[in-house]
Amino acid sequence: MIGIRAGAKFIGAVLVMAALSGCGGDGGAAESSTPLDGYTPKQIFERGEFELERNRSKDAAFYFSEIERLYPYSEWAKQALIMQAYSLHKSKDYENSRAAAQRFIDFYPTEEDAAYAQYLLALSYYDQIDEVGRDQGLTFQALQALRTVIEVYPDSEYASSAILKFDLAFDHLAAKEMEIGRYYLRKKHYTSAINRFRVVVEEFQTTSHTPEALHRLVEAYLSLGLVEEAQTAGAILGHNYQSTEWYEDSYELLTSQGLKLRDRGNNWLSQIYRQSIKGQWL
Repeated sequence: MIGIRAGAKFIGAVLVMAALSGCGGDGGAAESSTPLDGYTPKQIFERGEFELERNRSKDAAFYFSEIERLYPYSEWAKQALIMQAYSLHKSKDYENSRAAAQRFIDFYPTEEDAAYAQYLLALSYYDQIDEVGRDQGLTFQALQALRTVIEVYPDSEYASSAILKFDLAFDHLAAKEMEIGRYYLRKKHYTSAINRFRVVVEEFQTTSHTPEALHRLVEAYLSLGLVEEAQTAGAILGHNYQSTEWYEDSYELLTSQGLKLRDRGNNWLSQIYRQSIKGQWL
């Protein structure tokens, strides 16, 4: 009897899939000519899951959105909304994925899936981060959204992944500053280059780009004849990054001119040097 009932259930599901298949087809679900209001939210939801299994995430998003439209106050609508956000993200429709995720957060802020909705919202920015050479506005937005996951949902299963992606996005911004700084340095626009490397040293000091930024400061300051600043930048390298190639390059550059790597003067680098010795900088 169990086998008969299971077989009947399976056949019923197949028939529903066949009926609903007229809503999509090769032309996509958005071209539906068959009304869905004759089907239960569960049946439409299962159709969305079916489309996901077929890697047709755009069609899946359509079915999940129809549940939200036809049965807005049902329990299925809540589940369909988070699945809609997921399907849209999978199809790389990041703007609409963000909108769906934000609706879930607005409508169901205390639900367990609110953490995942916020994480999807953050991913919709993070996965759009372009090459280092392009505008980094999306990187800032990704950082803000990832910070929300970390701070609002610290105990969720998405917090650790958000922390990792936050660090990577943060490093990405530092890389952008370094790229611009190197460009100015090659063009011998030393003051502009220094301003970019200073941003890395002061605001992105926990990233992997700080040692190079300090070395580039040594190069730029020496080119301008600002010996004290160059020596201090080298001293910071020696104190915090002595095992790096950038320290070795700065050491050779300074000592070849008869200069020592030590704190001199009372400039912004001197303040950082003194803080780093006290263990308050890194």
